[in-house]
Amino acid sequence: QVQLVQSGGGLVQPGESLRLSCEASGSILSIVVMGWYRQAPGKQRELVATITRGGSTNFASSVKGRFTISRDNAKNTVTVYLQMNRLKPEDTAVYYCNARWMAGTTAENSWGQGTQVTVSS
Repeated sequence: QVQLVQSGGGLVQPGESLRLSCEASGSILSIVVMGWYRQAPGKQRELVATITRGGSTNFASSVKGRFTISRDNAKNTVTVYLQMNRLKPEDTAVYYCNARWMAGTTAENSWGQGTQVTVSS
């Protein structure tokens, strides 16, 4: 099992920055990829960014060049950060951390509790 705990988020003005954190614990050696998704009101959840165990990253086109994703490996935890710069009102959403991990030969997903990001003047 992999457990995820998110922190960060809040209300900012357009053009400002925020950083989200997600700490994974449990079977962290089984994690293949971690990432961030977001869901705006009335919309489907969408991919924001991912980072693999090897450090390869992937970004949605709407955030490329503004957001970065990184990870910090500790002894018993893995923390993934989403640095969001030059935020826009359309970035407003609930952001969810995700970990995809292997339970034997079965791929599983764990989700964080979600955190609200609001970009408004």
